Amino acid sequence: MNQALPQHEHHPAGGGDTGERIAGLVERARRAMAEFHNSDQARVDEAVTALAWSLYKPERATQLAALAVEDTGLGNAADKVIKNQRKTFGTLRDLMRVRSVGVIEEDADRGIVKYAKPVGVVAALTPSTNPSATPVNKAMMAVKGRNAVIVAPSPAGLATTTTTVDYMRRELGRIGAPADLVQVLPSPVDRAATSALMEACDLVVVTGSQNNVRGAYRSGTPAVGVGAGNVPVIIDSSADLDDAAAKIAASKTFDNATSCSSENALVILDDVYDDAMAALRRAGGYLAGPEEKEAIARTLWVNGRLNRRVIAKDAEVLRSEMGLANAAAGARFFMVEEDALGLFADEKLSLVLTVYRARDFEDAIARVAGILEVKGKGHSCGIHTRDADRARRVAESLDVVRVLVNFAHTFGNGGGFDSGLNFTLSMGCGTWQGNSISENLGYRHFLNITHLCTVIPEDKPAEEELFGAYWARWGR
Repeated sequence: MNQALPQHEHHPAGGGDTGERIAGLVERARRAMAEFHNSDQARVDEAVTALAWSLYKPERATQLAALAVEDTGLGNAADKVIKNQRKTFGTLRDLMRVRSVGVIEEDADRGIVKYAKPVGVVAALTPSTNPSATPVNKAMMAVKGRNAVIVAPSPAGLATTTTTVDYMRRELGRIGAPADLVQVLPSPVDRAATSALMEACDLVVVTGSQNNVRGAYRSGTPAVGVGAGNVPVIIDSSADLDDAAAKIAASKTFDNATSCSSENALVILDDVYDDAMAALRRAGGYLAGPEEKEAIARTLWVNGRLNRRVIAKDAEVLRSEMGLANAAAGARFFMVEEDALGLFADEKLSLVLTVYRARDFEDAIARVAGILEVKGKGHSCGIHTRDADRARRVAESLDVVRVLVNFAHTFGNGGGFDSGLNFTLSMGCGTWQGNSISENLGYRHFLNITHLCTVIPEDKPAEEELFGAYWARWGR
């Protein structure tokens, strides 16, 4: 299938009126759902596999990676190829192992049988950082539940996302499934069209800007939104320092730090600080001096906002824009030492890593908590350690959904082949960040569940069993 891609097939009803355009898309989606509704699990899984192949196919993964960089100016094509394939393959693995049609769970002891039903037409808002991987990821999960999905692209990634959706539709057509199970909001993609889409659908799933997440929750449609990342990672006294540095470097530099799971700050214990910094330099890090730190700040932020000219750019482009010394040439990423919770405590979306020195482990936890208050509360953090008790202490103490231990954070947080978290490109952050979910987005979020309940032997304990301890201590 190397022939030229045809013009996008969508012809919204009603001319240019936004409401009529959206109504036409939703009507087509509902017709496709009705046609697909009686599909059995094997047929559903075939459709999900078709969607996966639409992006996993090597020439498409490569083409769409290059188009994404051209389209958005973010990241690098080589890593986007890996992301397109790795995330898609991992999600397919997860989805092929679960049921989503008919009876999906039986609990004889409780007399409960659970039946999966579609949620309806899904509005899927997707970001410019992943304009091909995220639409496919969401479409696979949605179609797993026999839903239809209408993708609302970031305007910056419109060409990539539109081409990605065309490939998904082509693969659905190839197996005789309704192509309109997956559609894309056509140009012009603006706030009015996206808002109208959210209001017209049955579920909104948002990955991207927090303005879009808040808009989804205000739309009046049930919504799943995810939060912003700003990952801080502790390097503990017991860590394997070279292993930690290698993993941090690989994760930080992947796709030029476009991932919300990319490390943004390191908190290093004082007693290993110098050795850890040496390990990070061996892994390709360059430590900026005080004047260079000021130059980085001036370049990375303009009027308090991240500078799109330098975010998610290659290291050499970033070095040149920041005016760093020749000694920084060849560095994979750039480090700045910090003590305060100012600009450098924020998410940077670039190959800049903030480093804090902690007096002791409790100070390290406090510093991580402070960083998360700046941004990223609820999302995730990490620790490199050989001490399982310290990892548990982090999990007990900090308000995050995920704590990763000895991981390259980007490759474990959204699922990994050595991580028990499911593959996704959308990470819920709980009520800590105003989200409705505190887990990775997964197929279950695209299902309604009917509970068949039958009579079981009575399960009513005596009053003494429930109140006895209270009565004994406090009386009746």
